[in-house]
Amino acid sequence: MSRIEEALKKAAQQRKQSREEQTDSAVAAVPQTPVPASLKRKVSALLDVVPLKLNHLMLATARDEKTAVVEEYNKLRSTLIALTSGEKPLNTIMVTSTVSEEGKTMTALNLAISLAKEHDHTVLLVDADLRRPSIHRYLDIQPEVGLVHCLRDNLPIEQALIKTGVGKLVVLPAGEAIKEPVDLLSSGRMKAIVKELKQRYPDRYVIFDTPPALPFADAGVLAGMVDTTLFVVREGKAKLDDLVETLEEFKRHHLLGVVYNDAHSFVNRQSYYYGNY
Repeated sequence: MSRIEEALKKAAQQRKQSREEQTDSAVAAVPQTPVPASLKRKVSALLDVVPLKLNHLMLATARDEKTAVVEEYNKLRSTLIALTSGEKPLNTIMVTSTVSEEGKTMTALNLAISLAKEHDHTVLLVDADLRRPSIHRYLDIQPEVGLVHCLRDNLPIEQALIKTGVGKLVVLPAGEAIKEPVDLLSSGRMKAIVKELKQRYPDRYVIFDTPPALPFADAGVLAGMVDTTLFVVREGKAKLDDLVETLEEFKRHHLLGVVYNDAHSFVNRQSYYYGNY
């Protein structure tokens, strides 16, 4: 090889080395946003538990299956995130319906699980249906204490929370059923709890499952405390006049939207499963 060829080869090698060094320097110069230690501990604590075995047929989002129902809940999740994000996030959300058996609890559960399995959010699901609490049954847990004890006995909230191990989902069960919960739900203690749950972790969604709006006053009381309400309507269940009247009442608060449940047109087009809701 001639001296000219050797010189050209050496110059090419030097240029290549220089480019590689510049690339490494540029990568090193990109600022890395540090993850706060408190957030690392919080997420680690939520994930470092044995996951509950959620075998109930209706908990579609708990299973790793790409069904039409799961896709609908994922769409609901995406829409909810888009509508509640902003400078002042609307992170306390109540789920209710006009009458019973419209699927409000199933909507609250599946939405909470879908949100909790999404990377950016932790989720607290509160069973505020103190008349007929059911979230613990669907999750197959037997809590000794819950929201009732926090309200009535001033039990610290931390002592009633249950980590599920399902994504970043935590549950505050009702604890027990009581006949007349309106006084507890309208108390200053309840307002303080809602405020605490909202402000403690701004990146966390807090979802409240409540009794139906008719004939109870519970949902109406809570609607004035939370940021927004998600209303569940089951096809063919509530009377149209009752539905319209109830929706008009909740429009006085921040009504986020309506979930149309058990839609037979959807069943015929996609899957028999959704008809079970």
